Amino acid sequence: MSTETRPVLDITGLEVHYGARRGRRRVLHGVSLSVAPGETVGLIGETGSGKSTLARTVLGLVRPTAGSVVVAGEDVTAHGSRQWRELRRSGVVQYVFQDPLRSLDPDLTVEESLTEPLLVRGTARPEAAARVRAFLPRVRLTEDLLGRLPGELSGGQRQWVAVARALVTEPRLVILDEPVSALDSANRVQVLEILKELRAGGVALVFISHDLGSVAGIADRIAVLYRGELVEVGAAREVVGRPEHPYTRLLVGSAPTLRGAPADRAERAALRALLPA
Repeated sequence: MSTETRPVLDITGLEVHYGARRGRRRVLHGVSLSVAPGETVGLIGETGSGKSTLARTVLGLVRPTAGSVVVAGEDVTAHGSRQWRELRRSGVVQYVFQDPLRSLDPDLTVEESLTEPLLVRGTARPEAAARVRAFLPRVRLTEDLLGRLPGELSGGQRQWVAVARALVTEPRLVILDEPVSALDSANRVQVLEILKELRAGGVALVFISHDLGSVAGIADRIAVLYRGELVEVGAAREVVGRPEHPYTRLLVGSAPTLRGAPADRAERAALRALLPA
């Protein structure tokens, strides 16, 4: 982990509301979260909890109703749309989709996909090509894949290319939205191992998932999002070993990899009864 102490990501009092005043729907409420250099924070929550909205707000794709988002010391919520685009183009923050086919152009070869973000930043083409080839071993890709199109790769290879594309610009922060949910167990393990190795270089990771079992093996801290609010944040070992909020306890009890057996029906019902309506 990097010796720098200033957070790469610092979210304070974030509110996101959708719709007009009468039909307004609150998606995020009072969310505050920081991520240090080299730290991996797992963001856990069920579908509709606000995880993707939080990620899109950090990326400037959603404008917050209130609160602030500071990335690498820069308050991006104070920017206009052009400044947000420049921040994304700079490579300071990168995003990895759940489905790599959403982020990989089907008409570009692997080499073109990996080179493109470097060219956008102004890197000369020969230097960009050299950097891509030097980077391949770090994400367990081989040069024989460079000429292939995304449709010619396996699911695991496509996700590794998507991760490589996000990291080749040496970003400060990478947000990964369900990066292993569509992979089989073998590929899931390999992608998680790659991420563990890469974070040693100082990149901060926000790992978004609904699967606490996957997050527990990679995250330094876990943040639990329930109905738009962070209900529990703490060291991964503490959150998994001694969950405090009923929703967190439900997640832990329902993850076979974290317990001897999933929570039974009666236990799940009892925990759900404790959750706010």
